[in-house]
Order: sequence, then C-alpha cells, then structure tokens
Amino acid sequence: MEFLKLFTQSGTASTLVFLSLTGIIGILLGKIKIFNIKLGISGVLFAGLLIGHLGATTDANVLHFVKEFGLILFVYSIGLEVGPRFISSLKSDGLQLNALAGGIVVLGFFIAVAIKLIFDVPSAVITGIMCGAVTNTPGLGAAQQVITEQMGNPELTELTGMGYAVAYPFGIIGIILTMLIIRYFFGVKIKEEAKSYSGKVSGVSGKLIAVNLTVTNQALFGKSFAFLKETLAGEFVISRVFREKDFFVPEEEDQIQDGDVIYGVSSRKKFNALELKVGKLHKTGELNISGRMGMRHVVFTNKKMAGKTIKEIGISRQYPVNITRIFRAGNEIMPHEKDSIEFGDTLRIVGERKSLNDVVNLLGNSMKDLSHPNIIPVFIGILAGVLIGSIPFAIPGLPAPAKLGLAGGPLLVALFLGHKGRIGKLDFYMTPGANLFIRELGIILFLACVGLSAGKHFVSTIVNGGYLWMAYGVAITIIPLIIIAVIARLLKFNYLTICGLLSGAMTDPPALEYANSLSPIQAQSTAYATVYPLVMFLRVLLAQILVLVFL
Repeated sequence: MEFLKLFTQSGTASTLVFLSLTGIIGILLGKIKIFNIKLGISGVLFAGLLIGHLGATTDANVLHFVKEFGLILFVYSIGLEVGPRFISSLKSDGLQLNALAGGIVVLGFFIAVAIKLIFDVPSAVITGIMCGAVTNTPGLGAAQQVITEQMGNPELTELTGMGYAVAYPFGIIGIILTMLIIRYFFGVKIKEEAKSYSGKVSGVSGKLIAVNLTVTNQALFGKSFAFLKETLAGEFVISRVFREKDFFVPEEEDQIQDGDVIYGVSSRKKFNALELKVGKLHKTGELNISGRMGMRHVVFTNKKMAGKTIKEIGISRQYPVNITRIFRAGNEIMPHEKDSIEFGDTLRIVGERKSLNDVVNLLGNSMKDLSHPNIIPVFIGILAGVLIGSIPFAIPGLPAPAKLGLAGGPLLVALFLGHKGRIGKLDFYMTPGANLFIRELGIILFLACVGLSAGKHFVSTIVNGGYLWMAYGVAITIIPLIIIAVIARLLKFNYLTICGLLSGAMTDPPALEYANSLSPIQAQSTAYATVYPLVMFLRVLLAQILVLVFL
C-alpha cells in the first residue's frame, strides 16, 4: 500500500511524518512531572532518539535543512525578546552576574579541552558532549555546521549529536542538583531570601514604585512644574498633584506651592535624593486614584507616531494626562521626554477621566493592528543574520577561520534589532505570542532532527563505551556550576538570583522553571534574562573553537 511507504521508504513526506510524530510525543513527554521537574521541550529530543532507534526512515538532506532552519527561528526569536534589555542588563549587578556566568562557560570549555587531551576523545564527540552538558542547542548547531564545512563527514555530525544527547539529561539534573547543594550547604531559607529580595533593586533595573512627595524645599516654591520635571528627569515621573483637597494634572507653566503633594513613580535607589530635592516621601500604593482622576493601560499601535519621543508626541501638552510607565518586552521603564515610544509598547496614563478616551484613541490601542503579523522585518533580520554569520574571521592559533554561523549570526542581528526596536520607518516589533510560537516551533524542529539523526546508533553507542561520555558530561556540567555558585554566594548574592544565574548560564528553561517554583518573585527570571544574551553568544563561539582547535 502507498500509505505504508510513508513509514518504510525515506523521502520528504516520510521525514515530515516522523518529525510530526516526534513533536507530538516529545511535547506530551515533556509535560510529565517527576519530583516537581519537567523535561519541557527537551522531551522532543528523547522522543526523537526513541523513534530513530525504532528505525524511522528519514531523508538526511531534508533533516539537515529543517534542523538548520529551526535553529535560525529559535535563536532569532530569542534575540528579539532579550534585545531590549540587553544593554540595561549590564547596569548594577548585571556586570557581576555576566562575569560569573561567563566564568561557568569558560570553565566548562577548559574542562572539555582537558578531557579531550587526557582521554583522547574525538573532537566531534567532546564538542557534542560539551553542548549537551550545558544544554545549549545553538552551540550544537554551530558546531555541526563547522564539522560539515571543514570535515565534510555526515557521520561525525551524527556523533556530535549523540554526544549531545548522551550528556543532555544530566545537564538538566546537574543544574537543579547544584541549586540543592548550595541551598543546604549554606543553610538557605527560601522565605528569607524572597523577603530580602522584594523591594530591592534587581540585577537589571530598579523596580518602579508609586510614591508621593510633599513639597517642603523652599527653593522650589514658585518654580514651574516644567522646571521640576527637568530637575527630576530620570529620578521621578509626575502623574498628578494634590492641592487644596483635590487632584489635578499640572501644566508646565503651573507653579509649585508650599505643601503640594506630588504623586508619581520612582525607584527605591532614588528615594534619598528625592527627599533632599523635594521633601518628605511616602509610598502611595498602586491604585490610589479616584474622583475625576483615572488611570488606563494603552497599547501603542499608532504607526504614524511610532518611534517618536514622548516630547515629540506631546500628550501632556495636548491633554491633562501624563505617561507614568512604559512596559516593553517584559521591562518596566520610567518614561523620560527623550524616550521614544515603540509600536507594541503598553503605556500607563494617568489624568482626568474625561480626557482618557481621547488619549486612548490618539495612541491607538487597536488589537487588530497589534495582532497583524509583521513578516517582512523577520525575513530581513534572518537574511542579515545569515549573511553576517557567513563572514569568516581569524582567531590566532586556530587552523581555520571561525564564523558566527547560522546560530550566532541571526542571534547577533536579533539582539541588535531587539535593542533598537526600529530602523527608520521599519519597526521590528513582534507580539509575545508570535515570538513564542516561532521560538517553540524552531526548537522543536531542531531537537526532533537531532534526535532522529542520533537515535539510529544511540543505544549501541551507550553500550560500547558511551557511558564514559556521560561521565565526561557530568564533569563539564557540575564542576563549573558548583565553583561559581559558591563564589556567588560568598559575594552575598541572593540565593534565588543565583538559581536564575545558573539556569541562564546553562540556557536551560526547565531549570528556570524549577527555580521559579521555589518562590513567586522575579529574582530568578531577572538573573536569567540578564546573563542569557552574553552566555548564548559565548557558547556558540566556543563550540566552534573547540572543533577548530582539534581539526
């Protein structure tokens, strides 16, 4: 029967059938929870190994294309997501966190080199083991691309995939095990760590807090609110003023009076300076808005105004309202008049209720415009990423030039585009739902292809010495994690921040999911996002270097 040929003969159709089966089984497998741990999307890899072991007939060329394209989609979507906070992540503790995460990456690399030299492990195998031990999929893709270009041997590429698959399981377990070891070694109490973190400045930026200032500084009496806005730029954003038992939104030429209570938002690290410049500070509470004043959250979808600064748009000059916060790509931004507003930003506006609807209409707030896919910028970004990834650059000591490849090139371009937001009239906004879809589809396709390719010889490899690969992977996983985690704790980092650091340094979502289950605060996710971009870039580059050094 023609139908049965789909399962017995290799070809495009049969390959797609097995890819689909792998995706379905893998996703279901990833949802199974054991000891509060789920494999997540990693289940697709193991489903692919199983189906490949059972004799799936696939076309190697189709698998290769799907794997590379899936990798591009995955890294590009990640770059767009973390790009907006990449620069801000280097502020405050971000530099230290990135230094620690970089230490984990470099230590793992040198341990892999040592294992290669001591035990004479083939370079293709040790590279796969290193990528699996640190659960880094783009690194594997970059390494396999170099092996294909420099060695031209498909079997070596499969060996790299098998090394990755063998080391991957403990890569996940090792991160969680390290978290547990540090927790009990230092006697960490989760509730105390969560309490100490709450309200403090995070590793990326200070949390915005609603506050009010009672004007007691005589030097401000008679000054205009325009002067106050300029004086407190970057420290405090005015939403409204309480005077003579009533709230109002001040115009720029209005004068400050003794006893005015100015409401707005700031971050905790600015509190002392604000009290010196203005007067007594009190926390307001998020929803203390009533009477003729109101608050709305508006999604900015006015494409004609996208990219313009708050000053250029001039909302406060046209209406008695103020923009008090900007929410962009998971970040909460304190607005400044020089800040641009990008398509897809969510704005918190506070002002007179009668004007709020007019402001909403001006800004857009159209879910139809927001949900329309922005396709052209995606392909422009991927095109630029592939071109940049193909540029060779020489590294002293390497026998062949390295490239950013199909993993590093799109990632670098996406980080840049995510940070910029727009170039000219072209914006690179992607809705969170669309970004998540592309990312999940990309990683599923990549892991399915790796599993199907490596599954054929996986069991025989384990039986014939592959268990040693597992041991090598354990060393690459656990040693750097333990060393850096201890150093981070001795440096007085919050334990939950350390958990996010470890998960981000290994670019591992299942580990982050476990870390987040410890306490419902943002410390883990913030640290993860802070170190992720740099770590991803380093892992892609070092995976190639490991192959090239031992050509």
